[in-house]
Parts: sequence; C-alpha cells; structure tokens
Amino acid sequence: MKSYLTKMRGSRASRHDIDWQDAAWSWLGAFIGMSAVTLLGERWLTDQLLVVGSFGATSVLIYAAPESPFAQPRNVLLGSLLSAMVGVACFEWLGATALAVALAVSLSVLVMQLTHTVHPPGAAAALIAVIGGPDIHALSWWFPLMPVGLGCAIMLIVAILVNNLARHRRYPRYW
Repeated sequence: MKSYLTKMRGSRASRHDIDWQDAAWSWLGAFIGMSAVTLLGERWLTDQLLVVGSFGATSVLIYAAPESPFAQPRNVLLGSLLSAMVGVACFEWLGATALAVALAVSLSVLVMQLTHTVHPPGAAAALIAVIGGPDIHALSWWFPLMPVGLGCAIMLIVAILVNNLARHRRYPRYW
C-alpha cells in the first residue's frame, strides 16, 4: 500500500510540473506571437490594422492546445482566410445587418466544414468582417489577406518555433 501511495504522489507531482511547464510555454508563445503581430502593425503598417479579436482565440489554440485539430496550420490559415472572405462577402451584399451577421457566421461554419479547415476563431473573423466598423469595412477584400492572413501566418511561425523548443511538445501534428 505504501509503495502505491508513493507512486501516486510521484505521478501527481510530475503531472503538476508538466502542467506548469506547459502553461509557461503557452504563455511564451502567446506573448511572442501577439507581440510580433502588434509590433509589425505599429512599426511598418501604421495605416493598416493588423490585430483582430479572433487572434486571441487563435492564440489559445496554437499555443495552449497545439495538439488540437483546430490548431493545425491548414485549419488556422485556411479556416481564417475562408471565413474572413465569407464575412466580407456578407457585408458587401447586406451591410452591417442582423442577416449579414447570421449568414457570415453560419456560412463560415459551413465552408470550414466542407473544406475540412475548421478553426473556431475563423467564425469570429467572419463576424468581425461584418460588425468591425469603418476601419475594417474600408479594407474590404484586403481584410482576409491583411490583417487575417498575415497575422495568422506570423502567429503560426511563432507557434512552430516556440512549441518545438519544448521537449514535450511537437507542432504541427500534421500540415
């Protein structure tokens, strides 16, 4: 009985240490990724917005849950790009209306499922394209490329570098 309790305590301690290490790597990736996107926008693209709200959720997936199918590069990049295009199309056709919001989100879900590129923050990119306001609307068809595509690409590069520095992580699982 005593050896069983010792083993249990030992496994809990190891699991707890790995959780702490994992959280630290997740923090580092999210910090570097969001810093890179933000600094690039501030220093070189002052006329363009490079940070969108969906990047927060993308950060959770690619840095804190890199093994998730939703966090794989194909899903992150294509799911976000396609969804942003759907959102822009809905805004262009219907304006910032309730119908455009509902169609942008629901059609982005449909498109991601049909293309096997489901990335939940992609639906947020579609929503932002409709309700994002004058700065987002002024980007029109550039919105999927910049900020969405470029921002996702930068965060993916950081995710590949940071997640593979940790001995217990491997990213991506597949392309």
